[in-house]
Amino acid sequence: MGFVCGLRGVSSGQTYPADVPMNLDPVDGRPVEMVLDLARLAHAHPDATWYHPARRDMWRFGALMALDAMDPVDAAHIVALGEGCTPLLDYIDHPVAMAAELTLKVKEEGRAHPGHGANPTQSFKDRGMAMVVAQARRLGLSRLAVPTQGNAGDSLVRYALAGGLSAVVAMPPDTPVPILGNVAAAAHLHPGRIVLELAGPTIREAGALIKDKYLPQGWFSVATFQEPGWRIEGKKSLGLELAEPAPGDTLWSLPDAVVYPTGGGTGVLGMWKAWDELEALGLIGSRRPRMLCVQSAAMAPLVRAFNAGLADTSAQTGPGTIAFGLNVPAGVGHFRVLQIVRASGGACVAVEEADIAAELSRVWQHTRWWISPEGAACLAALPQLLDRGLLRRNERVVVVNTGSAEKYLPAIRHLLA
Repeated sequence: MGFVCGLRGVSSGQTYPADVPMNLDPVDGRPVEMVLDLARLAHAHPDATWYHPARRDMWRFGALMALDAMDPVDAAHIVALGEGCTPLLDYIDHPVAMAAELTLKVKEEGRAHPGHGANPTQSFKDRGMAMVVAQARRLGLSRLAVPTQGNAGDSLVRYALAGGLSAVVAMPPDTPVPILGNVAAAAHLHPGRIVLELAGPTIREAGALIKDKYLPQGWFSVATFQEPGWRIEGKKSLGLELAEPAPGDTLWSLPDAVVYPTGGGTGVLGMWKAWDELEALGLIGSRRPRMLCVQSAAMAPLVRAFNAGLADTSAQTGPGTIAFGLNVPAGVGHFRVLQIVRASGGACVAVEEADIAAELSRVWQHTRWWISPEGAACLAALPQLLDRGLLRRNERVVVVNTGSAEKYLPAIRHLLA
């Protein structure tokens, strides 16, 4: 398995073998992550020869990934469907960016663009689920179960079917119709292999159903952070792409700030891990982007905890949000998200639902980009981020658009008129 040397508790530091299926750290019930032997990697691949920029998917990072697509043994487990290698779109003519002279870019994880990779379900969840299915195949796991707000379930179904596995997906009944329909159609076409359960109103209730009904039957949980660091490794590719050299260049570098819509927070841990590993390999320095985690004011557990100086979130009910991926009342990895945000000099901020809707509509009218409500929330946060000094003039800022608006129709169709 490439240069993976084990698993480690994110909080406890306890180490475990990488070839034993496990969920949360038995020491403290918190997530675990995969550990790479970076010294051995650097020795085996001097001058970053593990990097294969001609490849147009997330596996371009070769042996720095938890499975190396260039290694025949590892490659046999990988189900590559084009995930990752998504474009950074210039948005310097966004009105807030123009006024503040920001070099604003949007990391487009939704719609495909010529010359780049293409997340097959038009969501950043494909990065994590591509690694989940590959690692499950490596360990001989054939039945995976996930609670989801929607996109993670859609993604798991796509990769499970392509990889010869079975999947149970539990999601709220008000999941956007295109996502719900994709999973329902797969369950109808592949009875026994794909199972759809409806439970809500949020991912917490869906998770309880999976835990009570399916895990006792031997299904393996790949809920957010419940798998042993696999989704972190997949999302790590997002951080690597934000740092990789521009075409024709050799210099790895990072933006000044990353504005990221944060539900469970796997991507925050993944990006931070990517940058730590790049620093260990001598490709970047110790400076990190300010991590600016955006939530809806209708569901803002991280914002409450951050503003109160708390170490972790606590679940509270809320009305829910049009940015469906942010409808997460609390998360087992939120303690680490808060640590990263504070270490970066960043913040967790909330955006009103009306502002998310208005920004989604404005971006569509201005660019015809199929931006997701979660991406719109990040753009809607720009004014307050500037007012609070969290963004500064002339900085290089990346907003992550985590999916395509197409997956949220018809609920947002009126905003795209």
